[in-house]
Amino acid sequence: MTFKVLKLGFLSAAALSASMGMALAKSDIVVAMQLEPPHLDPTSAAAGAIDSVLYSNVFEGLTRFASDGSVIPGLAASWDISEDGKTYTFHLHDGVKFHDGSTMDAADVKFSLDRARAEDSANAQKALFAGIESVEVVDPATVKVTLSAPNGSFLFNMAWGDAVIVAPESIGEIKTTPVGTGAFKFADWVQGDKIDLEKNADYWGTPAKLDQVTFKFISDPTAAFAAVMAEDVDAFVGFPAPENLPQFEADPRFQVLVGSTEGETILSTNNKMPPFDNVKVREAVAHAIDRQAIIDGAMFGYGTPIGTHFAPHNPDYVDLTGMSAYDPELSKKLLAEAGFPDGFKTTLKLPPPSYARRGGEIIAAQLRAVGIETEISNLEWAQWLEQVFKGKDFGLTIVSHTEPFDIGIYARPDYYFQYDNADFQKLMADLSVTSEPAKRSEMLKQAQEIISKDYVNGYLFELAFPTVANAKVKGLWKDAPTQATDLTAVYWED
Repeated sequence: MTFKVLKLGFLSAAALSASMGMALAKSDIVVAMQLEPPHLDPTSAAAGAIDSVLYSNVFEGLTRFASDGSVIPGLAASWDISEDGKTYTFHLHDGVKFHDGSTMDAADVKFSLDRARAEDSANAQKALFAGIESVEVVDPATVKVTLSAPNGSFLFNMAWGDAVIVAPESIGEIKTTPVGTGAFKFADWVQGDKIDLEKNADYWGTPAKLDQVTFKFISDPTAAFAAVMAEDVDAFVGFPAPENLPQFEADPRFQVLVGSTEGETILSTNNKMPPFDNVKVREAVAHAIDRQAIIDGAMFGYGTPIGTHFAPHNPDYVDLTGMSAYDPELSKKLLAEAGFPDGFKTTLKLPPPSYARRGGEIIAAQLRAVGIETEISNLEWAQWLEQVFKGKDFGLTIVSHTEPFDIGIYARPDYYFQYDNADFQKLMADLSVTSEPAKRSEMLKQAQEIISKDYVNGYLFELAFPTVANAKVKGLWKDAPTQATDLTAVYWED
């Protein structure tokens, strides 16, 4: 009898323990990334780190990118397109509220799009909105956008982080206290350390599975390795030390996801700064670069060589790496023909990511071998944005352009690398009003060839996207079709 009582007691304790385990199931996550956002307004800065934290989690647009890169409905449940392709009528989801409790309606959409396309707009991708002729509120749940000409990429453009919908009342504090409509709400920002988000209990769509999210910022690759190995963080997206990936792959505590990105990593060149305004000099730079040595030395083999600004996984990609094959003797010859037989000096300004810092040292040595001396400056992200992206005060820099399908930036003469080609600009304008797939494909191939032959930039490699995470974390994106760490469907496996 005593035995039975003890056995029943044991079973009761086990049941209690199981019950407590279910009650205490992990509902928070700590996600690390290398770059900290300079501020928290995705509609007024080029820093991808802003979208990496806030895209889909906090802010949403009319449309959005799915994990496979497809464009799906966002705040717009559906839309109608006029026969002439110039008018889009968006039907908004019912019951959408901003995190401050106010209703999101057509007036907020109008405000957001008008703000983005305004003459004094600070939007880093203002060109996405250039074709909008008017935005009209039909009723609180319906907004009509009229374009000056048909644009087959309009729904794609509306999925960018730069096109999220914001509340007029929040603009004054948006850079430090963002108010969106997403499945998570902003909670706190300890600058230099972390950003905290919390579940939005009043979310209009499928609720998040996590209650709390913390983004930690760890810029140093050695510290990144230590933090993951000690399990101080649950996941590290865009892990900056690829040499450590085999060690994580061999450890059953972790999972390693190596996905593709839209990140064309380039030796960006200031096309208006002498001597880079000479195409022969730009070509000389291109032939001085050994891409594979950079991929092996800086990325430990992770990366796909590119010869133009286009993602290799895109069906319209053209392999043009032969146009700028590694040939240091040809590089020296071109420099002599351009009037620089003894080479020249220039600046190489590097942002924080490890691909830039590590790659910069390798490229500097390769350029030195043909007579081009570079003065390396390691900049923090805010400095890079101010000096290079905004100020155009650089000769060379290294950066990965992780925006999706962004070859159109070469049609913007005021963009930071300052390439000005009227034929290319016309080609992009024609592409925007072309819907026939075969014709669009041919035009995209022409576009890739033009910038490759003009040696606008030194095209290095398509950035791989490694993520190291606890083996029990599920729902993380493997690939990065846009700059996002979408945690809305992430959960812990029991």
